[in-house]
Amino acid sequence: MAAIEVEDEDDVVINPATMLLRDDPDEVKKAETEQLRQNSLRSIDSTIVTRQLPSQGLSFQLWPAATTLLTLLDDHRRDPTASPLGPTLLGLKSGRRLKILELGSGTGLVGIAAAATLGACVTVTDLPHVTDNLRYNVELNAAVLGGRGGSVSVAALRWGEAEDAEAIGREFDLVLASDVVYHDHLYEPLLKTLSFLLLGEGGVVFVMAHLRRWKKDSAFFKRARKVFEVEVLHVDRPCEGTRTGVTVYRFTNVNGIL
Repeated sequence: MAAIEVEDEDDVVINPATMLLRDDPDEVKKAETEQLRQNSLRSIDSTIVTRQLPSQGLSFQLWPAATTLLTLLDDHRRDPTASPLGPTLLGLKSGRRLKILELGSGTGLVGIAAAATLGACVTVTDLPHVTDNLRYNVELNAAVLGGRGGSVSVAALRWGEAEDAEAIGREFDLVLASDVVYHDHLYEPLLKTLSFLLLGEGGVVFVMAHLRRWKKDSAFFKRARKVFEVEVLHVDRPCEGTRTGVTVYRFTNVNGIL
Protein backbone atom coordinates (compact mmCIF):
# COMPACT_ATOMS: atom_id res chain seq x y z
CA MET A 1 0.00 0.00 0.00
CA ALA A 2 1.23 3.48 -0.74
CA ALA A 3 0.10 6.95 0.12
CA ILE A 4 1.24 10.36 -1.03
CA GLU A 5 0.24 13.50 0.79
CA VAL A 6 -0.58 16.84 -0.70
CA GLU A 7 0.25 19.95 1.26
CA ASP A 8 -1.05 23.33 0.20
CA GLU A 9 2.48 24.61 -0.23
CA ASP A 10 4.40 21.60 -1.54
CA ASP A 11 3.94 18.13 -2.95
CA VAL A 12 5.33 15.61 -0.47
CA VAL A 13 5.86 11.92 -1.15
CA ILE A 14 5.37 9.74 1.91
CA ASN A 15 6.63 6.19 2.25
CA PRO A 16 3.50 4.11 3.04
CA ALA A 17 5.25 1.86 5.50
CA THR A 18 6.73 4.72 7.51
CA MET A 19 3.39 6.53 7.49
CA LEU A 20 1.50 3.58 8.94
CA LEU A 21 4.23 2.04 11.09
CA ARG A 22 6.45 5.00 11.87
CA ASP A 23 7.16 3.92 15.47
CA ASP A 24 8.57 0.47 14.69
CA PRO A 25 11.53 0.27 12.25
CA ASP A 26 11.40 -3.54 12.21
CA GLU A 27 7.75 -3.50 11.18
CA VAL A 28 8.53 -0.89 8.52
CA LYS A 29 11.17 -3.16 6.98
CA LYS A 30 8.80 -6.14 7.07
CA ALA A 31 6.00 -4.14 5.44
CA GLU A 32 8.27 -2.98 2.63
CA THR A 33 9.30 -6.55 1.74
CA GLU A 34 6.07 -8.43 2.40
CA GLN A 35 4.87 -10.37 -0.63
CA LEU A 36 1.32 -11.41 0.29
CA ARG A 37 -1.54 -9.31 1.63
CA GLN A 38 -4.91 -10.42 2.92
CA ASN A 39 -8.08 -8.32 2.65
CA SER A 40 -11.29 -9.51 4.25
CA LEU A 41 -14.71 -9.47 2.62
CA ARG A 42 -17.00 -9.78 5.61
CA SER A 43 -20.15 -9.77 3.52
CA ILE A 44 -19.24 -13.15 2.04
CA ASP A 45 -17.03 -14.38 4.88
CA SER A 46 -14.02 -14.64 2.59
CA THR A 47 -10.50 -13.30 2.25
CA ILE A 48 -8.75 -12.08 -0.89
CA VAL A 49 -5.02 -12.75 -1.02
CA THR A 50 -2.83 -10.75 -3.37
CA ARG A 51 0.86 -10.88 -4.12
CA GLN A 52 2.74 -7.60 -4.07
CA LEU A 53 6.17 -7.13 -5.60
CA PRO A 54 7.25 -3.64 -4.47
CA SER A 55 10.69 -3.90 -6.02
CA GLN A 56 9.11 -4.16 -9.47
CA GLY A 57 7.33 -0.82 -9.36
CA LEU A 58 4.15 1.03 -8.48
CA SER A 59 1.87 -1.32 -10.37
CA PHE A 60 2.83 -4.20 -8.10
CA GLN A 61 1.78 -2.50 -4.86
CA LEU A 62 -1.55 -1.93 -3.17
CA TRP A 63 -2.61 1.72 -3.01
CA PRO A 64 -5.08 3.30 -0.55
CA ALA A 65 -7.90 3.94 -3.00
CA ALA A 66 -8.10 0.24 -3.85
CA THR A 67 -8.91 -0.66 -0.27
CA THR A 68 -11.57 2.06 -0.23
CA LEU A 69 -13.30 0.52 -3.24
CA LEU A 70 -13.02 -2.94 -1.71
CA THR A 71 -14.69 -1.67 1.48
CA LEU A 72 -17.48 0.00 -0.50
CA LEU A 73 -18.10 -3.15 -2.53
CA ASP A 74 -18.17 -5.19 0.66
CA ASP A 75 -20.59 -2.76 2.32
CA HIS A 76 -22.78 -2.74 -0.79
CA ARG A 77 -23.07 -6.52 -0.67
CA ARG A 78 -24.27 -6.31 2.95
CA ASP A 79 -26.72 -3.43 2.47
CA PRO A 80 -27.16 -2.03 -1.05
CA THR A 81 -29.67 0.59 0.06
CA ALA A 82 -27.18 2.21 2.45
CA SER A 83 -24.18 1.96 0.13
CA PRO A 84 -22.66 4.99 -1.64
CA LEU A 85 -22.38 2.69 -4.64
CA GLY A 86 -26.04 1.66 -4.39
CA PRO A 87 -27.64 4.11 -6.84
CA THR A 88 -24.96 3.38 -9.44
CA LEU A 89 -24.87 -0.41 -9.13
CA LEU A 90 -28.61 -0.86 -8.69
CA GLY A 91 -29.15 1.28 -11.79
CA LEU A 92 -27.14 -1.12 -13.96
CA LYS A 93 -30.01 -3.39 -14.97
CA SER A 94 -28.48 -5.44 -17.74
CA GLY A 95 -30.63 -8.56 -17.35
CA ARG A 96 -27.48 -10.67 -17.01
CA ARG A 97 -24.34 -10.84 -14.94
CA LEU A 98 -22.69 -7.46 -14.77
CA LYS A 99 -19.71 -7.01 -17.07
CA ILE A 100 -17.04 -4.88 -15.44
CA LEU A 101 -13.74 -3.54 -16.72
CA GLU A 102 -11.01 -2.40 -14.34
CA LEU A 103 -8.35 0.01 -15.56
CA GLY A 104 -4.87 0.06 -14.08
CA SER A 105 -5.66 -2.99 -11.97
CA GLY A 106 -2.23 -3.33 -10.36
CA THR A 107 -2.53 -6.29 -8.00
CA GLY A 108 -6.12 -6.94 -9.11
CA LEU A 109 -7.67 -6.50 -5.66
CA VAL A 110 -10.59 -4.34 -6.77
CA GLY A 111 -11.51 -6.45 -9.78
CA ILE A 112 -11.37 -9.66 -7.76
CA ALA A 113 -13.49 -8.07 -5.02
CA ALA A 114 -16.05 -6.86 -7.58
CA ALA A 115 -16.34 -10.33 -9.09
CA ALA A 116 -16.71 -11.94 -5.66
CA THR A 117 -19.19 -9.49 -4.14
CA LEU A 118 -21.30 -8.79 -7.23
CA GLY A 119 -21.04 -12.17 -8.95
CA ALA A 120 -19.82 -10.19 -11.94
CA CYS A 121 -17.81 -11.03 -15.04
CA VAL A 122 -14.74 -8.82 -14.61
CA THR A 123 -11.83 -8.03 -16.90
CA VAL A 124 -8.78 -6.69 -15.07
CA THR A 125 -6.25 -4.78 -17.15
CA ASP A 126 -2.87 -3.15 -16.88
CA LEU A 127 0.34 -2.76 -18.85
CA PRO A 128 1.66 -5.96 -20.47
CA HIS A 129 4.48 -6.44 -17.95
CA VAL A 130 1.96 -6.43 -15.08
CA THR A 131 -0.39 -9.09 -16.40
CA ASP A 132 1.58 -12.11 -15.16
CA ASN A 133 1.18 -10.99 -11.56
CA LEU A 134 -2.48 -10.22 -12.20
CA ARG A 135 -3.02 -13.77 -13.46
CA TYR A 136 -1.18 -15.12 -10.42
CA ASN A 137 -3.50 -13.21 -8.08
CA VAL A 138 -6.63 -14.24 -9.96
CA GLU A 139 -5.60 -17.90 -9.71
CA LEU A 140 -4.73 -17.42 -6.05
CA ASN A 141 -8.36 -16.46 -5.41
CA ALA A 142 -10.04 -19.04 -7.63
CA ALA A 143 -11.89 -20.63 -4.72
CA VAL A 144 -13.36 -17.31 -3.58
CA LEU A 145 -14.50 -16.48 -7.10
CA GLY A 146 -15.85 -19.92 -7.89
CA GLY A 147 -17.96 -20.01 -4.78
CA ARG A 148 -19.68 -16.72 -5.60
CA GLY A 149 -20.40 -17.05 -9.31
CA GLY A 150 -17.95 -14.37 -10.32
CA SER A 151 -15.21 -14.64 -12.91
CA VAL A 152 -12.07 -12.64 -13.70
CA SER A 153 -10.10 -12.52 -16.93
CA VAL A 154 -6.85 -10.66 -17.52
CA ALA A 155 -5.91 -8.47 -20.48
CA ALA A 156 -3.24 -5.94 -21.36
CA LEU A 157 -4.50 -2.41 -21.94
CA ARG A 158 -2.26 0.57 -22.67
CA TRP A 159 -4.20 3.77 -22.22
CA GLY A 160 -4.55 5.84 -25.34
CA GLU A 161 -3.73 2.95 -27.66
CA ALA A 162 -6.63 2.48 -30.07
CA GLU A 163 -5.61 -1.08 -30.90
CA ASP A 164 -5.75 -2.15 -27.25
CA ALA A 165 -9.07 -0.41 -26.69
CA GLU A 166 -10.65 -2.01 -29.74
CA ALA A 167 -9.46 -5.44 -28.57
CA ILE A 168 -11.10 -4.87 -25.17
CA GLY A 169 -14.31 -3.52 -26.69
CA ARG A 170 -17.16 -1.52 -25.19
CA GLU A 171 -19.36 -4.36 -23.96
CA PHE A 172 -19.22 -3.37 -20.31
CA ASP A 173 -21.75 -2.04 -17.84
CA LEU A 174 -19.25 -0.50 -15.46
CA VAL A 175 -15.61 0.62 -15.50
CA LEU A 176 -13.66 0.75 -12.23
CA ALA A 177 -10.29 2.24 -11.33
CA SER A 178 -8.37 3.28 -8.23
CA ASP A 179 -5.35 5.54 -7.90
CA VAL A 180 -4.85 5.94 -11.64
CA VAL A 181 -4.37 9.72 -11.72
CA TYR A 182 -0.78 10.30 -10.70
CA HIS A 183 1.51 11.13 -13.65
CA ASP A 184 0.39 14.10 -15.72
CA HIS A 185 1.73 12.60 -18.95
CA LEU A 186 -0.89 9.85 -18.52
CA TYR A 187 -3.87 12.20 -18.24
CA GLU A 188 -4.44 12.46 -21.98
CA PRO A 189 -4.07 8.71 -22.70
CA LEU A 190 -6.42 7.87 -19.82
CA LEU A 191 -9.02 10.35 -21.02
CA LYS A 192 -8.73 8.96 -24.54
CA THR A 193 -9.44 5.45 -23.29
CA LEU A 194 -12.32 6.68 -21.12
CA SER A 195 -13.75 8.51 -24.11
CA PHE A 196 -13.71 5.28 -26.12
CA LEU A 197 -15.43 3.37 -23.32
CA LEU A 198 -17.99 5.92 -22.14
CA LEU A 199 -18.91 7.99 -25.16
CA GLY A 200 -20.67 5.23 -27.01
CA GLU A 201 -24.37 4.36 -26.80
CA GLY A 202 -24.15 1.76 -24.05
CA GLY A 203 -24.47 4.06 -21.05
CA VAL A 204 -21.26 2.81 -19.43
CA VAL A 205 -20.46 4.31 -16.03
CA PHE A 206 -16.95 4.91 -14.69
CA VAL A 207 -16.35 4.79 -10.92
CA MET A 208 -12.92 5.94 -9.77
CA ALA A 209 -11.39 6.13 -6.30
CA HIS A 210 -8.67 8.75 -6.01
CA LEU A 211 -6.31 9.97 -3.31
CA ARG A 212 -5.06 13.41 -4.24
CA ARG A 213 -1.28 13.53 -4.30
CA TRP A 214 -0.30 16.58 -6.31
CA LYS A 215 -1.83 19.99 -6.88
CA LYS A 216 -1.61 19.24 -10.60
CA ASP A 217 -4.19 16.44 -10.23
CA SER A 218 -6.83 19.14 -10.63
CA ALA A 219 -5.83 19.48 -14.30
CA PHE A 220 -7.13 15.97 -14.98
CA PHE A 221 -10.51 16.69 -13.41
CA LYS A 222 -10.82 20.05 -15.17
CA ARG A 223 -10.32 18.36 -18.53
CA ALA A 224 -12.58 15.42 -17.62
CA ARG A 225 -15.46 17.72 -16.67
CA LYS A 226 -15.43 19.15 -20.19
CA VAL A 227 -16.35 15.72 -21.49
CA PHE A 228 -18.08 13.83 -18.69
CA GLU A 229 -20.47 14.56 -15.89
CA VAL A 230 -18.36 14.02 -12.76
CA GLU A 231 -20.04 13.47 -9.38
CA VAL A 232 -18.65 12.67 -5.94
CA LEU A 233 -20.12 9.49 -4.46
CA HIS A 234 -18.08 9.15 -1.29
CA VAL A 235 -15.24 10.77 0.67
CA ASP A 236 -13.13 8.86 3.20
CA ARG A 237 -11.76 10.41 6.33
CA PRO A 238 -8.16 11.56 5.87
CA CYS A 239 -5.54 8.84 6.07
CA GLU A 240 -3.36 8.95 9.16
CA GLY A 241 -0.65 11.54 8.67
CA THR A 242 -2.42 13.22 5.73
CA ARG A 243 -4.90 16.03 5.18
CA THR A 244 -6.91 14.28 2.48
CA GLY A 245 -8.94 11.11 2.24
CA VAL A 246 -9.84 8.95 -0.72
CA THR A 247 -12.64 10.38 -2.86
CA VAL A 248 -14.83 8.19 -5.07
CA TYR A 249 -16.16 9.75 -8.28
CA ARG A 250 -18.70 8.71 -10.89
CA PHE A 251 -18.14 9.72 -14.52
CA THR A 252 -20.99 9.49 -17.03
CA ASN A 253 -21.43 10.46 -20.66
CA VAL A 254 -22.69 13.96 -21.37
CA ASN A 255 -22.15 13.60 -25.12
CA GLY A 256 -18.91 15.53 -25.10
CA ILE A 257 -16.02 15.23 -27.49
CA LEU A 258 -12.37 15.10 -26.49
